[in-house]
Amino acid sequence: MALLEMNNIYKAFGANKVLRGVSLKVEEGEVHALLGENGAGKSTLMNIMTGVIPFDSGDIYFNGIRYDEPTIEGMEKAGIAFVHQELDVINDLTVSDNIFLNREITKGVLLNKREMVSRTQQLFNDLGVKINPNAMVSELKTAEKQLLEICRALYIDAKLLILDEPTTALSNDEIDHLFSIINNLKKQGKSFIFISHKMPEIFTIADRYTVFRNGEMISSGYIKDTSPQLVTSDMVGEKYVDKEFYESRKLGDVVLEIRHASGVGFEDINLQVKKGEIIAFTGLAGCGASELLNTIFGAEHLDSGEIIVNGKNTTGSITKHMRDSIALLPANRRENSVISGLSILENFAVAKQSITGNKPFINKKDDIEQYLVSKGRINIKAESYNDSIDSLSGGNKQKVFIGRWLHTGADIILFDNPTQGVDVGAKAEIYKLILEFADEGKTIIINTLEIPEIKKVADRCEVFYEGKIVKEFTHEQVNEHDVMMYSTNAINECQEG
Repeated sequence: MALLEMNNIYKAFGANKVLRGVSLKVEEGEVHALLGENGAGKSTLMNIMTGVIPFDSGDIYFNGIRYDEPTIEGMEKAGIAFVHQELDVINDLTVSDNIFLNREITKGVLLNKREMVSRTQQLFNDLGVKINPNAMVSELKTAEKQLLEICRALYIDAKLLILDEPTTALSNDEIDHLFSIINNLKKQGKSFIFISHKMPEIFTIADRYTVFRNGEMISSGYIKDTSPQLVTSDMVGEKYVDKEFYESRKLGDVVLEIRHASGVGFEDINLQVKKGEIIAFTGLAGCGASELLNTIFGAEHLDSGEIIVNGKNTTGSITKHMRDSIALLPANRRENSVISGLSILENFAVAKQSITGNKPFINKKDDIEQYLVSKGRINIKAESYNDSIDSLSGGNKQKVFIGRWLHTGADIILFDNPTQGVDVGAKAEIYKLILEFADEGKTIIINTLEIPEIKKVADRCEVFYEGKIVKEFTHEQVNEHDVMMYSTNAINECQEG
């Protein structure tokens, strides 16, 4: 019997059937790539396996034992460890403290710090990891934190490690080091579920693969028996792309120019964007597109190059960029857009008040008038502008933030995952608003992983891979297969093969 067998697993949340009879088998001493687009069902299956959520029906066997109702504690004790993309380390503790968290070694009533440091160092020596056990985790690089999580899992004798997009923030050398550790652990009988969209990595490290699409298992087999093209085709399928929204329009002069721009997460970007144009950025998480948007807005520092708006070099604070008519709806809106506890009106007006902060008084009457205009135009569903912003759905919060930037008169609007976390109806309204803005002469850049979304609104698409623009597609050229081939670097893998 395989180390892990999940057979015919079903899971629904209400009427939404997220897993429909999927199966997954992982052998001892192998790396198994679990593949699929966002929403394919990968995370749901991993959460079922690790006891986070229950499943409706099916069979789960791990290490020869059947689990009808997996629990988090039970699956950890059985030997399954989940190393998440968002690292679960505690920055205010030392490295050895993190390794022994909730399983501390004591000497009487006191912690035996010396023994924990010694055992941590021995573990690191065995794995070829060069990290100081006494260092504060806050001092570590991302790659070192990733290795720390893996080492913590190995200390509890995990037999199966789930690695969720483990290389997103790693350099090529750091990826090579991680793969070297994985290969050594394979020889010791450890198994891995490797979740990634990067084809070169998959075809370098994985022994077998399974592809999910829309909650169903599409294909499974040995990596040596397939190709990047076949796997990509299995992931995206032949999807119907709705063209209901998009219409071409006459564009104006160049209003935003990026010249040889480099910063955190991106390198040597050159781009011109015209008045009334809608450009889509796309690529895998961590590809640099989101970081570039933040830099255009002034939230991140530009290391070299220029960002030119209406012929003038734009530098300085976020407020300076806002005064240059640039707006950003960030990806992490819970942290960077929502001001929890304040009213809808206060959230709506905050950007305008920041720009005009030198004035002695807030013009609440004007704020209310402009809110009511925006409320009608973009269909904000709220009883009163005095209600808390926390009372609104995700889609209506998003509309308030769009209204926030209309209130400032922004001409260049950057949308980072504009429909993330909103329902289908709100998505359609946001698409139409984006096109209306472009018709009015506003310039739009959206960053999205959803190819159908690009087809609905964008004039062209810039594909990012590891901080660089690797391909530009016109609206007519955009299709899921080709975009995926470039965003995962599968196209180069094929050419080199």
